[in-house]
Amino acid sequence: MNDYVALAIGIVSAGIGGDLFVRGAVGLSRWARVSPAIIGVTVAAFATSSPELSVSINSAIAGTPQLGLGDVLGSNVVNVALILGLALTISGIQCPQDSVRRDFPVALLVFVITGVLILDGTISRFDGALLLVIFSVWLVAVLVEANKQRNNAKEAVGKRTGWTAAALCVVGLAFLFVAGRLIVSGAIGVAAAYGMDEFIIGATIVAVGTSVPELATTIVAKLRGEDEMGLGTILGSNIFNGLFIVAIAAVIHPITVDPRSVWAALAFGLSATALTFPTRKGFIQRWRGTVLLALYAAYLAAILMRRA
Repeated sequence: MNDYVALAIGIVSAGIGGDLFVRGAVGLSRWARVSPAIIGVTVAAFATSSPELSVSINSAIAGTPQLGLGDVLGSNVVNVALILGLALTISGIQCPQDSVRRDFPVALLVFVITGVLILDGTISRFDGALLLVIFSVWLVAVLVEANKQRNNAKEAVGKRTGWTAAALCVVGLAFLFVAGRLIVSGAIGVAAAYGMDEFIIGATIVAVGTSVPELATTIVAKLRGEDEMGLGTILGSNIFNGLFIVAIAAVIHPITVDPRSVWAALAFGLSATALTFPTRKGFIQRWRGTVLLALYAAYLAAILMRRA
């Protein structure tokens, strides 16, 4: 398939998949009698992080878990600095108070905890188990909140509606995964034709390509007025990436890494997440989107300068 055709079909597929997935996820939230933010931070986030999970498990089994760690750290920066930055340039986002208290602090801690664990140059199996415990505590807190919302909500819609919503999620996610593959394949072909360095292609095109599910879901959710869903997807994806996926990879095979090679991703990821922390009223202003995009550009520049 022609690279330009693959790129075009991938972009169209991302739009279709994002729309179907968001519609299905919102339907699931109504059926389950929980807020879109809860569905976003769990179902949507975990589903859209499947590519990172696959990469990390396969690389760990192959004895090269560093690849999975790099993919996770890069994806977390892309999620906040680029994807959430783009969403905020459209308009500001109102964040639910329970998410401000629960999800934002954990999303920040992901970068701090990872930084502490790699100080000795290794994320051991014990470290992986520790990350899984922290992830489990956070997940229990989410489930407790979901149960509270269900008890306070009106009667759920019918089972048929729930199955329809689930089917939309599955079909939408399939479109998103196909879109990610096509966009990565097409963009790499186009970039290679212009003589771009392989590292640059990996740090830019591939990193964004593997985040296509989060990108499409967040932007479509924003355009459809489902801010809670988009924001929850980003926060949940980063928590899932940093606490669960890295943990699974480390349990399979300890991750040995030079701390200096990951400081840029950790520092920029932490800075970007801190920049999005809502005001006391739970609002994230539009102007922060521009700053986040500038931060992402600085992140790319730092990677390229280190490469040089």
